[in-house]
Amino acid sequence: MENLKGHTILLVDDEADILEFLSYNIRKEGYKVFTASNGEEAIKMTQQISPSLILLDVMMPKMDGIETCQVIRKDLNLSQPIIAFLTSRAEDYAQIAGFEAGADDYISKPIRPRLLISKVESLLRRLSNSLANPTAITATNLIIEREKFSIQLDGKKIILPKKEFELLDLLASRPGKVFNRDQILNIVWGNETVVGERTIDVHIRKLREKLGDAYIRTIKGVGYTFTEQ
Repeated sequence: MENLKGHTILLVDDEADILEFLSYNIRKEGYKVFTASNGEEAIKMTQQISPSLILLDVMMPKMDGIETCQVIRKDLNLSQPIIAFLTSRAEDYAQIAGFEAGADDYISKPIRPRLLISKVESLLRRLSNSLANPTAITATNLIIEREKFSIQLDGKKIILPKKEFELLDLLASRPGKVFNRDQILNIVWGNETVVGERTIDVHIRKLREKLGDAYIRTIKGVGYTFTEQ
């Protein structure tokens, strides 16, 4: 079985009792755990420790989780971690805002210890599986660098949020193949989280904002396909 215990995890929440609960249960499984009580502190800590995974509360003083996530995702000097929002806000609009900011997943609180550990392992395994396949996909002026979770477009490097990267990587892995919504949800999101109907649309829109409209084509009523230039 894959050993995930070497990963570093950053927990961010403004409630001390929640941080204590998370820290205790995750640390006793052998993970390296650091904590922060607000967004500004979380950004500084991320720069110092380069965590593999950040569990990030949404509602915090000074800087909320959405803004914190956006700042981390825009920092090209960071080795981009998996970011999962840990929140009691389960409304669709909150999830969409989180995914647009670059979040990879959501964990609803309160959460039972065994489920928490299972979720942490699943998120870290997702990261490890991606890093295990470091090959690049090249399509004329677009290079997809799997080991760096980044792309080069016309020679310019762009860091993508992990879910946007995984979606692009999936479509580009089979140029011309039409992936329907169920296939995309199963492969990119799996059965680890419940996502709304608009989730794929949001991620496709964000990719087109960064790549232009030429690479990803919508097949109406079916799904999406990647077109080589």
